[in-house]
Amino acid sequence: MNRLKKLTALLSVAVMAVPAIPTMFGTVGKPVTAYAVDDNNDDWLHAEGSRLYDMNGNEVWLTGANWFGLNCIEYSPHYLYAGDIDDMLQEVADRGINVIRFPISTELILSWMNGTPFQISAGGMQAVYNPPVDQDDGNGGVVKAGTYGNLNKDFVESDGKTLITSDRGFDIILDKCKKYGIKAFIDIHSPHADNSGHNYNLWYGKATADGTIVTTELWQESLVWLAERYKNNDTLLGYDLKNEPHGKGQEGDKAAKWDGSTDENNWAYAATKCAEAILDVHPNALIFIEGVEQSLSGAMPGDYWGIEDRQTNSPYIGAWWGGNFRGAREYPIKPKQGTSQIVYSPHDYGPSVWPQDWFKKDFTTQTLLDDYWYDTWAYINAENIAPELIGEWGGHMDGAENQKWMELLRDYMIENHINHTFWCLNTNSGDTGGLWKNISCGQQQGSTKIEWEENKYALMEKSLWQTQETGKYIGLDHQKALGNNGLSLNEFYTTYASSEGSNLDGGTVLDKAGKPVEIGSSGTTTTTTTDNKTTNTTTTATTAGTTTTTTTKETDILYGDANVDKAVNVSDAVLIMQTLSNPNEYKLSEQGKKNADVVGNDGVTAKDALAIQLIGLYLVSPEQFPLDDINIQ
Repeated sequence: MNRLKKLTALLSVAVMAVPAIPTMFGTVGKPVTAYAVDDNNDDWLHAEGSRLYDMNGNEVWLTGANWFGLNCIEYSPHYLYAGDIDDMLQEVADRGINVIRFPISTELILSWMNGTPFQISAGGMQAVYNPPVDQDDGNGGVVKAGTYGNLNKDFVESDGKTLITSDRGFDIILDKCKKYGIKAFIDIHSPHADNSGHNYNLWYGKATADGTIVTTELWQESLVWLAERYKNNDTLLGYDLKNEPHGKGQEGDKAAKWDGSTDENNWAYAATKCAEAILDVHPNALIFIEGVEQSLSGAMPGDYWGIEDRQTNSPYIGAWWGGNFRGAREYPIKPKQGTSQIVYSPHDYGPSVWPQDWFKKDFTTQTLLDDYWYDTWAYINAENIAPELIGEWGGHMDGAENQKWMELLRDYMIENHINHTFWCLNTNSGDTGGLWKNISCGQQQGSTKIEWEENKYALMEKSLWQTQETGKYIGLDHQKALGNNGLSLNEFYTTYASSEGSNLDGGTVLDKAGKPVEIGSSGTTTTTTTDNKTTNTTTTATTAGTTTTTTTKETDILYGDANVDKAVNVSDAVLIMQTLSNPNEYKLSEQGKKNADVVGNDGVTAKDALAIQLIGLYLVSPEQFPLDDINIQ
């Protein structure tokens, strides 16, 4: 589809919603809300020693949870078939989770990259939309306004029931995360889309549904494509290159290893090369590197990877899948760009998942360190080599050994500033259960009821980044607070860090306030630009088929935000056109009128709706507003 046809399709919602306006844009279906172009791009993080910092040197702590489903054959996070995305993310933010790890498959990304994105499965999402006016059903009948509900409405086409493609769906999810102050990162959970794909050892060698073999080259190419696509959207902080590379040493080249070779199954080599390729196109991305399962023990001279195991004096040292970093002492991940974006990400579980040897005693934090944690992964943080993020931890609340392990690991992470994402929000993880116990809803946004596993949440909640006295949860966005009662990074560092401090490092109060990041600052640690509130600056931008002239003026208006929800997307354009067509039923607030006048400084017109919808084609970005004029050529 060429650019002009895409434009016609995008703008048709305005015509559909307001038949009294002349049909100047076309007449095809309702578009999905495109993700908002990041208007600040100032939330990128980097590593120094074992800690993560923002662009002004303020330490941050990633404390979140996993939400799987994009890795599965439904192609969307699970439980959107039982609840509304806005309702669910609002609760996640209000509960203090500041980052979500989203498992996904290489196969799904390849479908996006190749221009054949998989459609979200009806088994994976319940989504309906109320047409604002009666519509022709295409068969001589009429779909009456209000026929359907209003649940996950951004995920359906204009017929009110056909689910959109998964790439558009992921854009919406990122947009919603941004709306509630949540950050995200991607986890390549398996080469192929499979609800049990995590059982596969490697990042390559598996066939997709159409028979394509995912090679190391395709795995890397798909991640580079994704990084290029989202390099200006700092809601997506980084990329976990492969979930739990694993396999027993005696499996040889069918198992992931960590050594100094260039063998294809050497995870250290593959991860380094992939990190370099991503950082070439997106130098601000965090790169999360997991471990392997086994390493050579050095028990006997001449032992090699692939040798048969022995009953005694084993040639291999075991660990959880993705948990073994013993090889990183000798062969650390060092991309050509340096290590400022590298985060090591072990996974750790308790005895309810498997009764490992280190649990076969009255274990304590010290015995866990001595028997397993320290030499396997904890030395990386303890010796200030690099930051760590425990990508998966969690389990059933058994009132016994598994719960004891969770509490010990939780407290160790708090005391040692270790980042983490709890496994998981979902209730349908057989080994661990989830933070959610049950989800139900009606047909309207706002009807979702989430029943939490309150005892499990209470255990995990202590490890969420929060202020020490008032218990306000701290987000990772400089401008947007986390949820209804949380804080933005700027709020924390200017108001709370030097007074009550936070629970980081077991409880820390700074001797002075941190340095806030002002709106308009650059997304790098070395460059800043002029603040948005400049006067009499004119910029002309030309894109394919569109010419715009932008005049920036001193104001605190969020241009384009007609419905005053702190985001700019197609819903603002729809409201503008509804207001123009039927002012008795639809109205803009006074602030909405100011925000909506993005073209010509002549009041709210159809051109304003047109300009806002051009964001979805990346022909215009909110930073360019207000415009002197706009013309489609």
